[in-house]
Amino acid sequence: MLLSRRLEERLVELYRKGYVRGTVTTGVGNEATAIGMAIPFRPGRDVACLLHRDFGSHLLWGSSPYQLLCQYLANEESPTHGREGNVHHGDASQRRFPMISHLGQMLSLAVGGVWAARRAKEPVFGLAVIGDGGSSKGDFHESLNLASVHRVPVLFLIENNHYAFSTPTSAQYRCERLSDRAKGYGISGRTVDGTDVWAVYSAVCDILEAMASEPQPAILECMTLRLQGHAVYDKGEYVPADQRREFLDRDPLPRARRQLLERCGMRDSEVAQIEAAVEEEVREAVARAMAVGRPSPTRQAWDVFDTAIPPPIQSVTVRKVKNGDAVRLALEYILAHCPEAFLVGMDIGVYGSAFKTCKGLVDRFGPDRVIDMPISESGIMGFALGASQIGARPIVEFQFADFSTEAVTQLGLNAGTWYFRSGSPAPLLVRLPCGGGLTMGAFHSGEYEGLWSRFPGLKMLYPATPQETFEALLAGFYDPNPCLVLEHKLLYWSKVGEIEFDGDLEAVWRARCYVEGDQVTVVAFGAMVHEAVAAAERFEQAVEVWNPFVLQPMDLGPIIDSVRKTGRLLVVQESGATHGLGNHVISWVVRHGGMTWKCRPRLLASPDVPVPFAPELETYYRPNASRIVAAIEQMLGEH
Repeated sequence: MLLSRRLEERLVELYRKGYVRGTVTTGVGNEATAIGMAIPFRPGRDVACLLHRDFGSHLLWGSSPYQLLCQYLANEESPTHGREGNVHHGDASQRRFPMISHLGQMLSLAVGGVWAARRAKEPVFGLAVIGDGGSSKGDFHESLNLASVHRVPVLFLIENNHYAFSTPTSAQYRCERLSDRAKGYGISGRTVDGTDVWAVYSAVCDILEAMASEPQPAILECMTLRLQGHAVYDKGEYVPADQRREFLDRDPLPRARRQLLERCGMRDSEVAQIEAAVEEEVREAVARAMAVGRPSPTRQAWDVFDTAIPPPIQSVTVRKVKNGDAVRLALEYILAHCPEAFLVGMDIGVYGSAFKTCKGLVDRFGPDRVIDMPISESGIMGFALGASQIGARPIVEFQFADFSTEAVTQLGLNAGTWYFRSGSPAPLLVRLPCGGGLTMGAFHSGEYEGLWSRFPGLKMLYPATPQETFEALLAGFYDPNPCLVLEHKLLYWSKVGEIEFDGDLEAVWRARCYVEGDQVTVVAFGAMVHEAVAAAERFEQAVEVWNPFVLQPMDLGPIIDSVRKTGRLLVVQESGATHGLGNHVISWVVRHGGMTWKCRPRLLASPDVPVPFAPELETYYRPNASRIVAAIEQMLGEH
């Protein structure tokens, strides 16, 4: 506790002198909770998601004072190589997951991590920390509910320091104790004095002992303190003077010192010796860290993707299948050949998923590998990310691509940045049934490739044929990065083709050409590929049709070569004009092509409005072969 306090005091000093940047949020006043809760767990074995007031917990879970100082100084020896903010650190390889500032989103990672470890027969436990303010988040509910339903032994520890930034708990909740919420999940909950390190430690030990005999989550609320403002720039003037005096009187550090003397029978000289050793350790760590140079941008590895190449797999040949069949066959292949693989989503079990692409999988592989989840898109995504760090290989199905927006933080900001922040891969396959044409209206007909392309670290594929669908799912699954596969719903059961896959996963990541021509290059996405191919049949060998297929990271080299040949570029997308990737394709080709243009590039897209519901309106809304033909004719007539 003293080591944590002294280190954080020095960090505040270094911040005020300009050596530490960013937002320094300290755990001063929270040391009894941070230390007491961490001691009973087993670093490197159990799973932990710590927060910004848990500086002392990191010391117990494997971080040295020198490493933590380097992290805050963002120097050349920073554990995150200076890439992450001072509190956003951890060690994913040791099951201490690096935090993000979106409160609540880390909880489900602990649930997924412990679930995956238990699935592998490891008797581990989880520690998921949240503050009183963060307990208001929806992800708090989703994570507790997932853990309760699946009986995952995670301790949800609430650090109640009476304020969420400046907002008092009276404006956060109405129940008497936050631990009372445990009843709603059918689990145990208790509240303890978070300024008494022995009380916290004993409570955690009791809970873990109970979990060992009956695995299930629990809530422990620790009534702790924050003796400083939310961060170094905050003077905490919103705390009433009498409450501030009460907090200072309950400072856990002098209380622990008294307990050492009174309860443990230590002599004052012995405690003083400990204190002197701490002061020397802090002095040496600070001096060593301050001597380290600044990080060099030219020596940084700027990769957001793990570049490991998976080996080839067995070849597969199937005749006369539709895209929906290709999805099921790919999932069957993965689940049969990879014991670590599991599929999660809503209604994917007995029902077989909303579009029947998972039909029969639960019968063959069982409900512990084809798992129906509660409605909790963000929680499911976090669960999968946590599981991916403990050796499991998740496949997540969203019922509709539209619903993936519920998990933007988990998928875009957490999973997408995971490799860059932690150095550990995050192998996730995410399936997004998307697109219009089935008269489902807004909220069920979007594609959202434009949205997901904005997040670094996510790979994205958009197949148009059964062959491509099968390849995309296998390549996305075996890739070590989070991979999204867009599956156009209209194509599930409307197009027939063959699967002739040679097993070369590396060769999958390429653009696809369907029709060759020398007058106009047409680039299309998803269902628009088939509309473009139909349009090209009207022009004998004049139109060349391409699908980028890999939307991120997109390789437009072959398409640029095609435009150099034709001098004309038409991009067709079902998304609205400013919502998809068409403008990106045009911009990239114009900037990097170096060709002579015969006419200006064109984008044929839907209007920038939500997808309408009535069939007549949706038909008008979506581009089709006739409009593509008209656009090509106009381009051929321009000089």
